[in-house]
Amino acid sequence: MTAHTWWLLLILTVAIAALIYLINSRLRVHPFVALILVSVGTGIAAGEPAAKLAGSIEEGAGGTLGDVGVTLALGAMLGRLLSDSGATDAIARALVARAEPRRLPWLVGAAAFVIGVPMFFEVGLIVLLPLIFSVARRMEEQGGTKGSPYVLLGVPAIASLSTLHGMLPPHPGPLTAMTGLHADLGLTLGVGIVCAVPTVILAGPVYARWIAPRLPDVAPDAELVAQFTGAERQPAEAGTPVPGARAGAEAPRRTGVPTGLAVAAVLVPVVLMLLRTLAETVLDESSGLGAALVFAGEPLVAMLAGFVFALGVTMFGSARSGSGHSGGSGHSGRSGEETRASLTDSLKSIAAILLIIGGGGAFKQVLQDSGIGDAIASAAEGAHINVILLGWLVALLLSLTTGSATVGIVSATGIVAPLIGDGGGLEASLLVVAIGAGSLGLNYVNHAGFWLVKESFGMDLSQATKTQTAVQTLVSVLGLAMALLLSVFA
Repeated sequence: MTAHTWWLLLILTVAIAALIYLINSRLRVHPFVALILVSVGTGIAAGEPAAKLAGSIEEGAGGTLGDVGVTLALGAMLGRLLSDSGATDAIARALVARAEPRRLPWLVGAAAFVIGVPMFFEVGLIVLLPLIFSVARRMEEQGGTKGSPYVLLGVPAIASLSTLHGMLPPHPGPLTAMTGLHADLGLTLGVGIVCAVPTVILAGPVYARWIAPRLPDVAPDAELVAQFTGAERQPAEAGTPVPGARAGAEAPRRTGVPTGLAVAAVLVPVVLMLLRTLAETVLDESSGLGAALVFAGEPLVAMLAGFVFALGVTMFGSARSGSGHSGGSGHSGRSGEETRASLTDSLKSIAAILLIIGGGGAFKQVLQDSGIGDAIASAAEGAHINVILLGWLVALLLSLTTGSATVGIVSATGIVAPLIGDGGGLEASLLVVAIGAGSLGLNYVNHAGFWLVKESFGMDLSQATKTQTAVQTLVSVLGLAMALLLSVFA
């Protein structure tokens, strides 16, 4: 390593420190602005020509958003449609209906796993709160449960939702990392699911059985429980936000969506993406069927197909509700204007995420064009650092210090991308999983999800640390362990 290489690595270190300072200092600079400022400063310090620097920022931000932005927008609207139509509610209630008490944590975890495919962590948890509260209240009345039933059921939901949010496309973090590392979509989905299942089991139902007896006093506010578990929730009540919840999120209203259609609506994008990988592996390049499946499995097309299908499910559910076939719920269905307003609101919730992703893309491109990426690769080669472990650690530290999992993922992706060359293959997909897992760990008071869990379940800081922080750290470590285990076959 030359003196210039060391200088570039020092610039990178200062850039990361500056990013953390700008976001966490009294200035409270928005992460997008902080990333752009750091990108400019890094490029100048590394000696990138000023004329080229602006182009690097535009190329990085525009290229990343071009790959990811529209897909995420469709995903956000898909999740909102499934919530508004009652599809997710139908899935959750079908899974736990008349189940034995000892199986309930596993079934709630399974419901959260399915619902977590298209939904962000916060939205998915709010969607599940009525189910968790109603079942937990029933367990309280029956007695015989060791510890808090709310913890027993809430922990598996937190584990499933956070695992999918951090480790599996089409969620923002994994999708951004996949794009930056040029990882194969189908392969990333496949290894993500393989890593996610044991992670969810151990951090969810298994940990819940251990921690619930140690937190016997955890119980949400009685008024909040009553709001979400009322036999008939009026629209005004269903729209009341949970303390700490993202604006616009609301409890799902019950409609006439059949469970089979609800499951299909959730799985359409994932199935299309997996079929694309199968077609690329099995079918000949000249095959018409193969070409059609490859096209349908493109993230943008798959999410569009899922959105259109979910829109049909929403219309079907509204029609059943309006004609009085929704089991006596009393709702008159949703009008087209209500649906459009809801979709518009769902896009507002991802605007900040899209900007951060664009800023991260700019930072990544500046690292590459300024030569810092080559310096990182040279240093890692000399130190023999495991790239999967490095990606996980960088994402963990940046997520912890900035309070943003998205910042952790996009920054870590830019730092480790030079280490795998052109990307692709199993290693790139495992690195996506590891970076996503790293962004979840040590989730504490500077993360919005921590406060959502704390306030929703009526916990104090200590109890929230033993649930939300502990669960997501378990998910993070177990995700890394699974990625390292599978890397043996890379």
